[in-house]
Amino acid sequence: MVDAPALQRLVGEVADFLATSWGRAPVHVPASPDRSDLVTLLTLDDVDDIVATSGLRAPSFRLVKQGRALPQAAVTRRVQIGSRPVDDLADVAAVQAAVADGATLVLQGLHRSFARVARVCRDLELTLTHPVQANAYLTPPVAQGLDLHEDPHDVFAVQTDGAKRWVVHPPGEAERWDLQLTPGDVLYLPAGTRHAAQTIDTPSLHLTIGVRTVAWRTLIERAVREVIGEVADLDRPLPAGWADEPDVLRERLDDLVHDVADRLRDEQRSSTALEREAGAFWTARPVDRTGGLRDLLELEDLSDDTALRRRSGATARMARAADGRVELVLVDRILRLPAATVEAVHRVVDSAAIRPADLADLMDEPSRLVLCRRLVREGLLTFARDDDVDGA
Repeated sequence: MVDAPALQRLVGEVADFLATSWGRAPVHVPASPDRSDLVTLLTLDDVDDIVATSGLRAPSFRLVKQGRALPQAAVTRRVQIGSRPVDDLADVAAVQAAVADGATLVLQGLHRSFARVARVCRDLELTLTHPVQANAYLTPPVAQGLDLHEDPHDVFAVQTDGAKRWVVHPPGEAERWDLQLTPGDVLYLPAGTRHAAQTIDTPSLHLTIGVRTVAWRTLIERAVREVIGEVADLDRPLPAGWADEPDVLRERLDDLVHDVADRLRDEQRSSTALEREAGAFWTARPVDRTGGLRDLLELEDLSDDTALRRRSGATARMARAADGRVELVLVDRILRLPAATVEAVHRVVDSAAIRPADLADLMDEPSRLVLCRRLVREGLLTFARDDDVDGA
């Protein structure tokens, strides 16, 4: 099993979780001292700051009361930003008043906008290799945001403040769960698990980390659609009068089914489908560009002794192009580099930290500086600075 710090923070024993619960069954993971930092992922003060000072705009937030979303116009206001009017800025006083009146505040897309949560999501993505997103739910006392429902994705609910009662209907079980989450508790729910949550006598803040899993069904359905598009005659109508003697067509239908099945059995088709899905995952992950402005502004100062490091969560895979050049597949792009750089690029990709001088046995100084500057510019490398913060 690869290093999985974020998943370990959420569930404790990673191997057991993946073997018995992942994609199969809900699990409640009680708070423990070795995972106590979960409560700092998102605090009530953090939410207060986000609402009051971050210039929050819809749809990055919404409010839900008794299962219904409040109208956006009731909690936003129109302002002028520069020369442009904006009509979806959070009305801070209205948002605060709505929460005080029993509405649940939902902060959406925190995997893109809040650093501590984003780092956990990126790390979790690297372990699971399924896309990860995060929302937060702040609910006042004795209130319920959403009615009993199910989500189309897996969920890790992390209680960070207060307490919340959860009713869970595990798939295939007659008995429902009725439990209360307190700070540091985690509840994992596979996709399709029906659940509802409500506060009791205290406010509640919890973080929902959603995993948009790719299921076997998805791959099979895509493969079937692809094959059906290749088989002739499938779009032709059945013969006129066929319903009078349907058995006459059985042999022809069997032939078509066997044709589709034979094509689906093609091993190369399966390999291509898996490689395509993997490529879609790696190239769709959001890029962590923290410190990127400083990198670009200081790029000309990069020298042979400059300490560089791989960006947190940055991934790179190497391949050879048909023309012999090196293809470096990054998060959101493919770089094509000269064939002569292959050994140097390998060394950079395999290193957590590096200086251009470390490539001296492979490239002359001007060439290695050009390569390292290019990889900083493309977001694979960043300057290693004293103020680096890695992890949450």
